[in-house]
Amino acid sequence: MGEVDSAFIQIPENRPKLSIIQAEGIPVINLSPIIDNTVQDSSAIESLVKEIASACKEWGFFQVTNHGVPLNLRLRIEEASKVFFAQSLEEKRKLTIDDIGFPGYQDTEHTKNVRDWKEVFDFLSKDPTLIPLNSDEHDDRVTRWTNPSPQYPPHFKVIIEEYIKEMEKVGFKLLELIALSLGVEAKRFEEFFIKNQTSFLRLNHYPPCPYPHLALGVGPHKDSGVLTILAQDEVGGLQVKRKTDQQWILVKPTPDAYIINVGDIIQIWSNDAYESVEHRAMVNTEKGRFSIPFFFNPGHDTEVKPLEELINEQNPSKYRPYKWGKFLIHRKDSNFKKQDVENLQIYHYKLP
Repeated sequence: MGEVDSAFIQIPENRPKLSIIQAEGIPVINLSPIIDNTVQDSSAIESLVKEIASACKEWGFFQVTNHGVPLNLRLRIEEASKVFFAQSLEEKRKLTIDDIGFPGYQDTEHTKNVRDWKEVFDFLSKDPTLIPLNSDEHDDRVTRWTNPSPQYPPHFKVIIEEYIKEMEKVGFKLLELIALSLGVEAKRFEEFFIKNQTSFLRLNHYPPCPYPHLALGVGPHKDSGVLTILAQDEVGGLQVKRKTDQQWILVKPTPDAYIINVGDIIQIWSNDAYESVEHRAMVNTEKGRFSIPFFFNPGHDTEVKPLEELINEQNPSKYRPYKWGKFLIHRKDSNFKKQDVENLQIYHYKLP
């Protein structure tokens, strides 16, 4: 990626301080009470639900251990990701889908109108994935996104598909815990995923950057979907904005743990009981960094609005409904080129 051009330079208030505050207190939650099917200890599950509620409320971020994902599979996908990104740019760009840049390979993504110092490979959970043709609310036409077929490294596609199945299992378990923590039925969220889910896996590579004080791997943002399940390598670089004091806090990698963050849709479903939290990815001069987020997202025709069970006179709805697929397309349209206006955010749907 060579010298930093102005497209990568963050505005002064978003530039990272190179003195790091290490995370203290980001919850680490042991999922074994719901992963081990031989034992169903109701008191252990109850305390797990309380831990999830507290983590979602206080942080919007937490780490999970004993999650049931085979370590061998995680190591295989991490290795395959490194081999894939080590190819020449010419080879990688053969997997770029020209018109939309998604899924597949690309290295031009922008976050809030500043280019990210990264390259990515995206792979859909469901192939094909149905999605609106455009962001026009009055146009009901849909189109299909389909996955590329990488030939290298060998078995890459099979490894990714296997890994996605494991991510979905973890995602559904976490959604059950989040539902229970909100006082609604455990399977409450499943209906939004049964048809046309729009989830995808992303492989990130953040190359060494000569100007880590000016650029970011990913600029400050909130995730627009339901949940993100992140595997990060030992290099680290993920920072979360702590809600209590608005400080950027580095999330130290925990071996074989996954970092979970609550997305905008859960913020809306919960009517602001839980909040999607701002985060970003730092880069450094010495070492490339790899991470693998799974974005767990509902069907394109999901109408996103606060859950009816949580709405009453004392707690009226704080958002007007929107169609997830239309929102997603609007955001995708603004992700690969600099815009003159701010890209769409959930606060645009906030009721006065």
